[in-house]
Amino acid sequence: MNPRQPCPCGSGKRYKACHGSAGGVVDVPVARPFEGLAGECELIALREFVPSGTAVLPGAGADEITLATVLPMAAAGLVRADGVKFVGLQVQTRSNDISRDLARAVLWARDAEPGDVLAVVGPDTDAGENPERLQDLIDATAPLEPVVHADFTWWMPEGSEPTGEVALSLERANGAILPTERIGPAAYWVDAGEKAHLRWVRPEPEEQLLAALSRLHAAGELALGEGSRYAGSFRAHGLLVPVWDLDRELHAREWTDGATALGERLDAALASVESTPLTPAERRARDGLLGRQITIR
Repeated sequence: MNPRQPCPCGSGKRYKACHGSAGGVVDVPVARPFEGLAGECELIALREFVPSGTAVLPGAGADEITLATVLPMAAAGLVRADGVKFVGLQVQTRSNDISRDLARAVLWARDAEPGDVLAVVGPDTDAGENPERLQDLIDATAPLEPVVHADFTWWMPEGSEPTGEVALSLERANGAILPTERIGPAAYWVDAGEKAHLRWVRPEPEEQLLAALSRLHAAGELALGEGSRYAGSFRAHGLLVPVWDLDRELHAREWTDGATALGERLDAALASVESTPLTPAERRARDGLLGRQITIR
């Protein structure tokens, strides 16, 4: 690979200054680890910005396994005293593929017993030479149905009280949580303090989505209504996540209709850009939107 070209990991650095440097990581991270899963957008949201959420993994095995944003002490997996099995999503990865690490945790959870904890997961936990990915272990065609929680009390079985390190971890986690509500598929309202935001993980290819957003922006139709404005977007695990600033004086539910209407306008714009090129004004709008993008893994 040309050392002056951008590194394929998506860091934004040149290859020679990133994975091509002396001592650089040998394996390039998988840019889109959840590709092929019907729940890809929800997985990205739960991984990147939903503070407290859970979702049952469809078809994960004979015993139900629940995906969780954060577990006590940032564990990769645990089994509660009542037998409920969890796999953590917001954990440090030890390989180049988040999907493979999640599969490792799911396989661990299948055989784990109440009280067991998986602190970290990575290649050293593999039982065989060809580790599976999450796409191999669950029903890839089934949607993911996240449940957003106001705090982390779901860490504990109903009626039990946390003690020791778990109690301290629970207190810290509850103190840092940002109020969050799901107002549509992969669309989350977040109260960040001074203002609220809508963060919406979109499944479309980036170029197509940007063209549609630009068409709406040029027509003055990119907001959710009064008290909202398009703020920019970030890339996460191969998909684009547009963000809107919202008036935090309005409750999350008051933005649901605006988000639904925006989604309909966006669907129409996506259909139109497939057959109709952008106008000069829309291309200028796209240039402006491109200047408000960042990338996170």
